[in-house]
Amino acid sequence: MSSSDNAKKADKDQDEGEGGFFDKVKDFIQDIGEKIEDAVSFGKPTADVTGIHIPQISLEKVELIADVLITNPNPVPIPLVDIEYLIESEGRKLMSGTIPDAGTIEAHGSETVKIPVLLIYDDIKSTYGDIKPGSIIPYLVKVILHVDVPVIGRISLPLEKAGEIPVPYKPDVDISKIKFEKFSFEEATATLHLNLDNKNDFDLGLNALDYEIWLSNVSIASAETKESTNIKKQEVTTMTLPISFRPKDFGSAMWDMIRGKGTGYTIKGHIDVNTPFGHMKIPISREGGTTRLKKEDDDDDNDEVYYVGFY
Repeated sequence: MSSSDNAKKADKDQDEGEGGFFDKVKDFIQDIGEKIEDAVSFGKPTADVTGIHIPQISLEKVELIADVLITNPNPVPIPLVDIEYLIESEGRKLMSGTIPDAGTIEAHGSETVKIPVLLIYDDIKSTYGDIKPGSIIPYLVKVILHVDVPVIGRISLPLEKAGEIPVPYKPDVDISKIKFEKFSFEEATATLHLNLDNKNDFDLGLNALDYEIWLSNVSIASAETKESTNIKKQEVTTMTLPISFRPKDFGSAMWDMIRGKGTGYTIKGHIDVNTPFGHMKIPISREGGTTRLKKEDDDDDNDEVYYVGFY
């Protein structure tokens, strides 16, 4: 091979070597650039109402907590500027509010923000006359999250979640009768027939009952029972409870009942119940009425038994 051919080959190898090197450098820079771009790119966060809980419910109010899961896809933390919320029922506003400076969502992280809401039943009933005690009403929670995202700026994320809440009604309580197993002026043992009228549109699962009964302002019985039963919606449930007392403690009131004149009675207590919406402890009470001591035939043994009738 001539010297001129060798020179041309050397020049060619040098060009190819330089071209390969520069191509590798260019690819490396491009790869680094893409990684930097991926690292500093910014996107919109996402949010979802994952659930609504009722931690507390009573005859006066109900507390709701909405769990909002927020995901930040960005490489830097983003602040929640504020949270707006509105609760409505069939298009009618129940309440609204704003939570300012609600916190920060960490970079490439997720966080559940809890939004507490307190509904006062008297406020609802005074505003909407057709919402009756004992009913179940639908609701819609609307939430707007306002966040500041670098590069993109402030954005708003609207969310909604539907559900139902009750407007509880205190069950009516009444005594139908006290049937005596043993009766003397020194001691009486009997069975109390207690009626609980559940006027709610949902069942009440009874866990416990405490009560105290007065005849003519004299306490004849007080007890707490753990007997469990289901008090069905829109129905009257009768419970039978054992009691004992001393009739002579009533003085003239007992003679009034025996002579048929009657005397007043009072019952007060609480029922501990489970509902489809949570646990409740509800006061029960009944005052007034009259009582009379009567006799009736017992079909089981044809004996005459005494009972106190309540009217």
